Amino acid sequence: MSSTYGHTLRVGIFGQSHSPAIGCTLEGLPAGIPIDLDVLQRFLARRAPGQSKVTTSRVEADAPEILSGITNGHTNGAPLAAIIRNTNTRSADYRELRAKPRPGHADYPARVKYGNWHDIAGGGHFSGRLTAPLCIAGGIALQALSLMGIEIVAHIATLGTEGIADESLNALTLDEAQVAALRTHAFPCISTDAATRMEQAILDAKAHCDSIGGIIECAAYGMPAGAGDPMFDGIENRIAQIAFGIPAVKGVDFGAGFAAAFLMGSDNNDPYRMEAGTVQPQSNNAGGVLGGITTGAPIIWQMAVKPTPSIGREQQTVDMDRGDDAMLTVRGRHDPCIVPRAVPVAEAACAIALLDALLDDNLFPAPAPNNMHSA
Repeated sequence: MSSTYGHTLRVGIFGQSHSPAIGCTLEGLPAGIPIDLDVLQRFLARRAPGQSKVTTSRVEADAPEILSGITNGHTNGAPLAAIIRNTNTRSADYRELRAKPRPGHADYPARVKYGNWHDIAGGGHFSGRLTAPLCIAGGIALQALSLMGIEIVAHIATLGTEGIADESLNALTLDEAQVAALRTHAFPCISTDAATRMEQAILDAKAHCDSIGGIIECAAYGMPAGAGDPMFDGIENRIAQIAFGIPAVKGVDFGAGFAAAFLMGSDNNDPYRMEAGTVQPQSNNAGGVLGGITTGAPIIWQMAVKPTPSIGREQQTVDMDRGDDAMLTVRGRHDPCIVPRAVPVAEAACAIALLDALLDDNLFPAPAPNNMHSA
């Protein structure tokens, strides 16, 4: 089934944009992991809609309801299930789209695949709304990884047609000042100047009934060397698979990425030195992964997010019921730029992939037994 991911840690996503609720299931979580639901709610709030002038006006609290899997603030070994109720939907805005597919959206291929039985309201199961339950699963994975000292950080690297750039994340070590800046700023940039320019670019696109895209950079600090596999279960494969499950993601690369094709081998190779008795790469063009296996350097990857396809400009389409050409002006509430709200989604996706890999390789430490109920 296309809406599930993982080997040892199995994540399932269900629901539609305008269904009564959306949610996730997690199987394979070890028992005894402490889960702070307040921390989880703050993480979800970073993705939630309707919080600023550069996002959709649809307002949702995105408050998770944990149905199973947690007892007394700890995972209990049972499958974890959680939902988020949809409370602010306007399905009438989407009726025209059953016959007139939006350019750049999944409306047309979904009609072909599902014989016109699919849910069109809000984009149905193809909507970015489904990244909310992904962030529940990822937020829990982030808390699990923190027990190993692993921290995942993402930001907007570049945005818009002019390529407005933020400061890059440190590729060799966790920079606490960078993390503090990202956790302090409302807009997910390290540089306040870049944030101001990016916000203005989004507002300019919105004013012209258009949209823009960008690139998100994500780094995982503290991953041990030796996780992952060659060939098809490599760390890059795992992250790319879940990243491409995020609506609007059109490209993923690691370390130097496509730029490595323009380097000499002597420049692209990351030299090694011994530091405090351990092997340490001196640069990180590999993005922390070689042969699908972690090197001990930070895992650095990027994902390209396309401009929002639902825009207010009149566009050419077809009327599939009548069988002729048509014009379409999309109604509804849509982000003029998906990128800011996709930043925590990148962190969530990365956390799920890495936790699954660590569990596969038996590198995740077993929590201590619970002696509270002993006789």
